[in-house]
Amino acid sequence: MAATPFIDSSRIVRENRPTQADERTNVLAFLRWHRNTLELKCAGLTPEQLALQPLSPSSLSLLGLVRHAAQSERFWFRHVMAGEEASAMFSFPGDEFDVTDANSQTVIAAFHAWRTEVAFADHYVDSVSDLEVTGNEPGEGPVSLRWVLSHLLEEYARHNGHADLLREQIDGAVGL
Repeated sequence: MAATPFIDSSRIVRENRPTQADERTNVLAFLRWHRNTLELKCAGLTPEQLALQPLSPSSLSLLGLVRHAAQSERFWFRHVMAGEEASAMFSFPGDEFDVTDANSQTVIAAFHAWRTEVAFADHYVDSVSDLEVTGNEPGEGPVSLRWVLSHLLEEYARHNGHADLLREQIDGAVGL
């Protein structure tokens, strides 16, 4: 018997991005769209498929991308912008991308971590008055929320390209 897909695409809604809006509305709409795109790339797959690494010699997997997105959201919003201690969320020999096996608990933990960090980020952004508020990035020094949001857009866009390739190799699905 085949395993049940983990993410149901029918509950993921990618709203159109505004074609005329202020900067904050526009940037947040694009970020939300990219977050939803990553989730759509994972929809309909089993835990085993989410952990597949079909682009040899790369160890990249869709589940690894979700874990990386969770860690990135955590670092930039919780640690850099909010100034909280934010240790790594996953225990693994390599990095968050390196997922050698997966079961439903592994997938649940990754998506829970990602959704928790996205919710924290959204709450943080909603709580500040403007995009010029700054945080402290250990290697860069002071960075504005505008910079962090732009960086996250860059991260999601790049990794969604990876997700496109991974998904096509896993089951042939394109254009999700």
